[in-house]
Amino acid sequence: MAANPPGDISDAKFLTVAEVAAMMRVSKMTVYRLVHNGELAAVRVGRSFRVREEDANEYIRRSFYDAG
Repeated sequence: MAANPPGDISDAKFLTVAEVAAMMRVSKMTVYRLVHNGELAAVRVGRSFRVREEDANEYIRRSFYDAG
């Protein structure tokens, strides 16, 4: 089985803003702000946004900091 070329998103899972908000336990408005500020990559589909699950997980990984 051949590997997907770099940049291929045919197997990507896209989440709605509501799903990302639930996953991150924040409001939908917070997710919209992250998208509009360019902090969270998203694709515009009609009048709504979709976020790759991988991008949401990466944003969360980048957001960790050592509080101790």
